[in-house]
Amino acid sequence: MILIEWLQFILGVSFLLAGLGVFTVQVFGVFKFDYVLNRMHAAAMGDTLGIGISLVGLIILSGWNFASLKMALIIIFLWNASPVSSHLIARLEATTNPHLERCCEMEEGITEHLWDEDQREIIYADRDKADRNKTDRAQIDRSKTDRDKADQAQTDRGKTDQHKVDPVKSNRDKAREES
Repeated sequence: MILIEWLQFILGVSFLLAGLGVFTVQVFGVFKFDYVLNRMHAAAMGDTLGIGISLVGLIILSGWNFASLKMALIIIFLWNASPVSSHLIARLEATTNPHLERCCEMEEGITEHLWDEDQREIIYADRDKADRNKTDRAQIDRSKTDRDKADQAQTDRGKTDQHKVDPVKSNRDKAREES
């Protein structure tokens, strides 16, 4: 009997550690990958597999009772819900990102049903216009900054000119005051 309990403990802890290892790989993948679909894939696989393995370890540790039935139902729910939600998020990214082929490798013909050429031209034109507006705004900001610097320099020169005393002018003013 003691051997079975030790075997149950060792098996349960090993499943928990394996689940922890999957979670560690998931976190590494989420922070390492650059593109949103790669990150989402790492997170979805980590959730589905990591939680499943960890709950199996908890089921083994708790024995066969009502709590283990609840954990088994949670595993079934997560194994159905997580891939579906990940697929919906990936599909949203695929349908809203016209530059998808730049970010990841795709087979021929996949993006044709997502975006037709008219939609791509409209989006490209809108993005080009937005880029030009950003460039124009940056140039306007630079010119305003340059004008402000020039105005400040002129104001500073005017202040220093006021403090300088012109000897010819001051002698003329003195002569007028005397007469």
